[in-house]
Amino acid sequence: MKSRKIKLWLAVSVLILAMLACTLPDLESLTMTEESAEQETSVEVKETEVVQVPSTVSYVIPEEVLLEDALISLYQEVSPGVVSIQVYSEYGAGIGSGFVIDKEGHIVTNYHVVEGANEVEVHYSSGLKVFGQVIGVDLDSDLAVIKVDVDPDELAPLTIGDSDQLYVGQSVVAIGNPYGLTGTMTTGIISARGRTLDSIRQTEAGVYFSAGDLIQTDATINPGNSGGPLLNLNGEVIGINRAIQTNGATIGSSVSNTGIGFAVSSNILRLVLPSLINGSDYAYPYLGLSALPSLSLTQAEYLGLSQANGAYVVEVVDGGPSEKAGIRAGNQATQIQGFYSGGDLITAVDGQKILEFSELLKYLMLNKQPGDDLILTVMRDGKEMDFTVTLGERPGNGQ
Repeated sequence: MKSRKIKLWLAVSVLILAMLACTLPDLESLTMTEESAEQETSVEVKETEVVQVPSTVSYVIPEEVLLEDALISLYQEVSPGVVSIQVYSEYGAGIGSGFVIDKEGHIVTNYHVVEGANEVEVHYSSGLKVFGQVIGVDLDSDLAVIKVDVDPDELAPLTIGDSDQLYVGQSVVAIGNPYGLTGTMTTGIISARGRTLDSIRQTEAGVYFSAGDLIQTDATINPGNSGGPLLNLNGEVIGINRAIQTNGATIGSSVSNTGIGFAVSSNILRLVLPSLINGSDYAYPYLGLSALPSLSLTQAEYLGLSQANGAYVVEVVDGGPSEKAGIRAGNQATQIQGFYSGGDLITAVDGQKILEFSELLKYLMLNKQPGDDLILTVMRDGKEMDFTVTLGERPGNGQ
């Protein structure tokens, strides 16, 4: 009897415990709910971050797409006017580039591309190949004009732009035939303006004249690019690719690009082009002096100068325009061999300040003609003086 009561009590106890268990909260369920809430909060934060990404993408990518489209359109428009020039001479065969400038069949290239040529072929991107004749050359600017007899409908002249409107950092495009790879397009920027190089033409004394107003660019230029156009993004020719620099020397077409290229400015082309088309020589203004490219503070100190900005005169040609005007070159020995003090430091041209010789040369070439007067402001013995120079014409001819 007593055993039956114990069993009955155990059964009731189990039943009561089961009923209590049904009324307790589901702990696992609560935990899952809290985790879910944390996940939802995390999702909301992530969604807030994701919203910011499209605004950044929409700002950058369309510009890249627009630039890409602009370059594609530029190439399609301009490339029919860019030609490959095959040259045969007693020294062998060579290749360069050029571009069409009018419907009369005139093509611009570098002089050094066609120098000594016995035969010249002009190849168009359309597949047309014709012989050409060199009708005008200019050794000072390293430019030449070729004439071809072609149906005007086959010609796609390029527009010549204004190189004075260029800015350092501006995007540019070069099209040409590096290493014979026809129709190659490269891009870069204007690295600098107003550079100088030696002219191909020499004086009677064997000294090279200076070529001024060259454009420096990092657009990839290699042998075969010579004579091809350097263009702005409007497709206008703003330079004619001339040379690259290697190991401190500038050359026309013998080694690969170092990242420093030079192009003849389009405004120099504008000046000499009429003469080249007519088969005559362009008359460059002539000062009859040589000056240091620039001055360091140490050099200025050795020369006894109060400033290091300007063009220091190291030679004045006997009987030349500068000597007649009274400009003086250095003639007093210094601690540096071959370095002479006592010369004039040109600080301004026609009232415009200059920092170095390249600025003087650029102003002279773009703004003056033989027979014009030029006012040079110089520092002499610590005093500022003005001299009026009547410009001559560079001696000799372009041949």
